[in-house]
Amino acid sequence: MLEPTGELTPPSPERTRAIAGWVAFCVLLLALVLVPFALFGADVDAVAQRFLAARPPAWQVSLVLGGLLAGDIVLPVPSSLVSTAAGGLLGFWGGLATNWLGMMACCALGYGLGARAGTSALRRMAGEAEVARLARAYERLGPWFLLVFRAVPVLAEASVVFAGTSRMSRRSFFTVCALSNLGVSATYAALGATAAELESFLVLFAGMVLVPGLALAWVRRKSRAPTASR
Repeated sequence: MLEPTGELTPPSPERTRAIAGWVAFCVLLLALVLVPFALFGADVDAVAQRFLAARPPAWQVSLVLGGLLAGDIVLPVPSSLVSTAAGGLLGFWGGLATNWLGMMACCALGYGLGARAGTSALRRMAGEAEVARLARAYERLGPWFLLVFRAVPVLAEASVVFAGTSRMSRRSFFTVCALSNLGVSATYAALGATAAELESFLVLFAGMVLVPGLALAWVRRKSRAPTASR
């Protein structure tokens, strides 16, 4: 930036923090997708190749993918990839059903974990800052805060654990989860089915990275908005 004297001035601290925040966001997003593959990619790929080479029936594919999504609450499962793959392997409707059932099971497990383990497990899972973010969202939105975080990496799982620690009404919890999971499941299933039909890696990449990335960016922007307006 140039002052009237023509001298170049350094960026403001606010702009520097914003740039640093976006860099950290991009690094986190890539890590969420790439780290599980770096750690377990070879083993998962070998198992997947053997599984698909055997041409298993659709119900077995659905069971495996749904089980992975259910275990996402405690395992480093790349849920965006699994959900997109369900649409690619099972078609839109099969992928939607598999994704929805797996995500609902994940939510039920997360709620039970939160109700039993309490806030200490939640803090270890997400950190103090994210727990505070969830608490503020719950105060503003009630049970609908679950919908806001449903497609956001890490916070999707942390939010359902938080619901358990908060002793949210089970009826409200499962109603909101059912609706939000339906939307997310349909989005990923549609992307996967389209990617398979077009044989397009770009569509698959959008399902893996862009959807959760845009959701996380939106949540972080909204969470900073009240502070900026004060």
